[in-house]
Amino acid sequence: MSVADNNGVTEVYNDKVVAQFAVMTVVWGIVGMLVGVIIAAELVWPELTSGIPWLSYGRLRPLHTNAVIFAFGGCALFSTSYYVVQRTCQVRLAFTKLAAFTFWGWQAVIVLAAITLPLGFTSGKEYAELEWPIDILITIVWVSYAIVFFGTLARRRISHIYVANWFFGAFILTVALLHVVNSAEMPVSFWPMKSYSAYAGVQDAMVQWWYGHNAVGFFLTAGFLGIMYYFVPKQAGRPIYSYRLSVVHFWALIFTYMWAGPHHLHYTALPDWTQSLGMVFSLILLAPSWGGMINGMMTLSGAWHKLRDDPILKFLIVSLSFYGMSTFEGPMMSIKTVNALSHYTDWTIGHVHSGALGWVGLISIGALYYMIPRMVGRTKMHSIAAINLHFWVATIGIVLYIAALWIAGVMQGLMWRAVDSDGLLTYTFVEATKASAPYYMIRLFGGVLYLSGMLIMAWNVWMTLASGKSVLVSVPPVKMHAQTAVLSPSLATTAHPV
Repeated sequence: MSVADNNGVTEVYNDKVVAQFAVMTVVWGIVGMLVGVIIAAELVWPELTSGIPWLSYGRLRPLHTNAVIFAFGGCALFSTSYYVVQRTCQVRLAFTKLAAFTFWGWQAVIVLAAITLPLGFTSGKEYAELEWPIDILITIVWVSYAIVFFGTLARRRISHIYVANWFFGAFILTVALLHVVNSAEMPVSFWPMKSYSAYAGVQDAMVQWWYGHNAVGFFLTAGFLGIMYYFVPKQAGRPIYSYRLSVVHFWALIFTYMWAGPHHLHYTALPDWTQSLGMVFSLILLAPSWGGMINGMMTLSGAWHKLRDDPILKFLIVSLSFYGMSTFEGPMMSIKTVNALSHYTDWTIGHVHSGALGWVGLISIGALYYMIPRMVGRTKMHSIAAINLHFWVATIGIVLYIAALWIAGVMQGLMWRAVDSDGLLTYTFVEATKASAPYYMIRLFGGVLYLSGMLIMAWNVWMTLASGKSVLVSVPPVKMHAQTAVLSPSLATTAHPV
């Protein structure tokens, strides 16, 4: 299809950068999850990498979190947001060269992290371990990302801004704010990389968990809700269940999430009122979170039969199930009395991975399975059977992983607090660790299954790209009422093939 603009020049979508980020999402997913399997194995066999400091648990664990969150998750968000903003605004991505820079700049950040973290160059902060030169590069790339995204919104041909773009936009702006504030530090040397944090003591802890929880809330939640609000209606072939609910969901989530961070610091030196404030807002957060989950689920009203034969839809809907479960479990774990049992145990690790593997992982995979074939002139992936196999392998892996750590975590919490008739601790820490060993084996097996699913996906993506051909998708003419077009992204199928 060829469509000319007012000047007689055909405008096509910029899908090159979308495809680049999509492919690297799969690559970094495999790398990040492989490192996760290695550190899970180190917990089972502590001597596995003894004598090799750059392969120790303390070095690989921050590499794992950065690779899975910022490499796999980040590339998925770049790819999907660039894909969605073009199609919902019906314009080509703004600033082509700057968009290309965001791809290469982000890959540079990831590679630098993969080199420096095993070498021990780290600021020592949870979810923000990179040192100051890399922090500056992240800032430059992220500002470029914002310019491209909002520049595309500014030149849209449809007056209405579809709700997916509200979530993507909020995620971009908030992550920029979080990164700059949390990474404030005084550089000491370039090599070896060294700096001092701008904060100290409990203030440093508060800033870190304001950042840490909102990295979850905006990078791993709001951004991926943007994916949900576009790809679930598209794959289901139905409009979003309630557009009004999606708007309420957006504003309630955006306001509430910012205040929930202190629940990571119960029973610490943080003032008690601040801890309680974080707990209260965490409980309030359950309502908008489930509002979004219900909105996505109910989009399938009247079309539930499609789940029988559509493995991509299975990925998307089951991801929403994990989202709902994780956003119920999180507020419950923020309650002080529950937190007294759960904190510092593997229950927390199970909770994190139910969200990371179940919500973030599955919805990213579903979106990639939707996008990739359409960018090489196909309507579906090379093998639907492989998608089905991937779904079941990944889902079984997640269930084994989180169930094992739920059990291990509750057991650890109970053993640590158990006292005898004299008021002395019944168990030593070593005894609790020994009792956890069988569950670490199950966790490792679950992780291997999930990694195996990513390898299946990599093969399927390779075969799809090899059998397809590069296509230029023209920006369609705006023939339908703008409000109707954005309320029902599935209707856009009638205007253009992707």
